[in-house]
Amino acid sequence: MRQGRFEQPANETAQLYSESVSIDWRLYAHDIRGSLAHAAALAVAGILTKEEHEQIEAGLTVIEAEIAAGEFRWERALEDVHMNIESALTKRIGAAGAKLHTARSRNDQVALDLRLYVKAEAAEVCARLRALQRVLLDLAERHQKALMPGYTHLQRAQPISLAHYFLAQIEALERDYSRVFAGAERADVMPLGSGAIAGSTIVLDRELIARQLGFSKLSQNSLDAVSDRDFACEFLFALAMIGLHLSRFSEDLILWSTSEFGFITFSDAFSTGSSLMPQKKNPDMAELTRGKSGRLYGNLIALLTTMKGLPASYNRDLQEDKRPLFDSVDTVREALDVFAAMLPEVTVNSARMEEAATDPNLLATDLAEYLVKKGMPFREAHEAVGKLVARAAAVSIPLDQISRDERQKTSPLLDDDVAAVFDARHSLAQRTAMGAPSPENVAAQIARWRAFL
Repeated sequence: MRQGRFEQPANETAQLYSESVSIDWRLYAHDIRGSLAHAAALAVAGILTKEEHEQIEAGLTVIEAEIAAGEFRWERALEDVHMNIESALTKRIGAAGAKLHTARSRNDQVALDLRLYVKAEAAEVCARLRALQRVLLDLAERHQKALMPGYTHLQRAQPISLAHYFLAQIEALERDYSRVFAGAERADVMPLGSGAIAGSTIVLDRELIARQLGFSKLSQNSLDAVSDRDFACEFLFALAMIGLHLSRFSEDLILWSTSEFGFITFSDAFSTGSSLMPQKKNPDMAELTRGKSGRLYGNLIALLTTMKGLPASYNRDLQEDKRPLFDSVDTVREALDVFAAMLPEVTVNSARMEEAATDPNLLATDLAEYLVKKGMPFREAHEAVGKLVARAAAVSIPLDQISRDERQKTSPLLDDDVAAVFDARHSLAQRTAMGAPSPENVAAQIARWRAFL
């Protein structure tokens, strides 16, 4: 690539600084796939003879097999995956290999490889999201009758079912799925043929190339095509959001596994011990997932920062797009796999959860709504119940143990039938609005997700 224009060889330090093959070799299958489609278009255009085309196809097939087997020798001096493969091909088949780069630049070549990579990895992430959703759905179905406290501000709020909680996680993952899927659609644009910036005077059949590579659309502006990394930024954002959701999920699981909560126990297979304290059983898989979310955010910011100051067209700064992209993909794939394997082995302490869910204070809102149903304005009802809660706390008794006289002083509407309010399962059964956690609603949502998934 330096032959002709440069008189001096590249400085060794500069070579080590600028090479990317140690990172982008992972694109080899996509690069070879793009080269095979490009060669087919060159053959149709008469640039390659039938024999040359066959030589290129055969040579690239052998090279791909060697790379997959770990037998290919990557040369840092050749800078990247593209030049390594092209050089190996030319050494193997001679002049036909040197023709392959006709009407193509590394600028549109790497744009193509990255789009193929994002499309393929988006499909892998979507498959893993679906797998985790199915695990959560199985758990929701298994724990439909398990009561637990719902929390706001990390304080006990109102009773819900554990199934309702698991269904909430499925909803969040569905948003993740839709973001990844939509982003993959925007990555589904074929840039090859854009050249370095302005295409080529040798015009190839781009629609033929797109069909062979499975693209539904062609890029419409060569300048934009070689410098667009929006699709990679979007993918990194979608991956960061998956990390966010798994991190919040992890936080709940970590808290629930503490002695203070005692709601769940992680299996030995997904826990670690302490090097000092023999009694410890640590939820490290969940903690690691919570921690890795920071890397996912950092990778997104890294690429956005790289992009923000670039002038139009390709710039070498874009070489920095691959490391964060590959790292985020690997991180999310591993996290989704771990959660799908870990969750079915979690032991749920239903009795401990229900004990916490039957705290009478969790039904304070129900008590206010009891007064509303008797004609009291909600703000007055809220104040009245607040006074009862304060009184119960002052004398260290449960809210449902306030005497009739105390209730009547607060409001004469608080009659003896108020006792029926303090039944968590009865409370859930009345929460029948769309999206609320009544058993009927939960069962319907489980059926809906079962059919959908």
